[in-house]
Amino acid sequence: MANVVDILLVWYVVYRLIMLVRGTKAVQLLKGVFVIVAIKIVAWYFQLRTISYIVDQVITWIVPVLVIIFQPEIRRGLEHIGRGSVFLRPKNNVHEAETKMINELDKAIQYMSKRRIGALITIQKNTGLEDYIETGIPLDADITGELLINIFIPNTPLHDGAVIIRDNQIAVAAAYLPLSESSMIPKSLGTRHRAAVGISEVTDAVTIVVSEETGGVTLTNNNNLMIDMSREDYLKFLTAQLVHEETPSGSVWHEFVAGFRSSKGAKK
Repeated sequence: MANVVDILLVWYVVYRLIMLVRGTKAVQLLKGVFVIVAIKIVAWYFQLRTISYIVDQVITWIVPVLVIIFQPEIRRGLEHIGRGSVFLRPKNNVHEAETKMINELDKAIQYMSKRRIGALITIQKNTGLEDYIETGIPLDADITGELLINIFIPNTPLHDGAVIIRDNQIAVAAAYLPLSESSMIPKSLGTRHRAAVGISEVTDAVTIVVSEETGGVTLTNNNNLMIDMSREDYLKFLTAQLVHEETPSGSVWHEFVAGFRSSKGAKK
């Protein structure tokens, strides 16, 4: 029984670490580490002594190098642990914050849609958006409809670019998102829509676009483009994607089971 608990805890920690670095430069660096390990195994198997010696030297120095390179991710992980957000989450508080966030988003969307004020809002889910957050202007502000509206008022300093929401807060404004090269995007859609599709191609974020041409509301998620959604439809989608069910406990076991089910669903 102790061995099972030990394995489950290690699996959970690894899972949380992967979720922490997804969508950051650390992912590419980790791929490089796996390549080095693979080369080491091949060199050992075929008795390639020179290559094995070189790889040994690389491995010897790789730990301090990784600490330096991964410094932002390590700091962010320690901050999460300090806030208790890695191993224990107050689910009920999160539920209330997520519901409030959607209400404030709806208030801003309705105002901007009626007045045809263009907007681009990306909400982080599991995949990290650190690389894109770094391109924006930090706000770290509570989400209110009034603030979102003011950000996107034309000819203001922050209106050009994307607002990125992380952990139920406005992390940055005026951030740059990757533009999609997909030929499936209608030519009538502009840069905001291409950016929304682009971020949905590389992350699981939910992105909201308000068209300044028509006032239409478009959502993207997992490479899906949902154009001109009604208020009822986008509220239903945002609630399904962003609001967690209230639970009596935010235990490690609950989140572990949720992660395990997600992994099984992905394999199917």
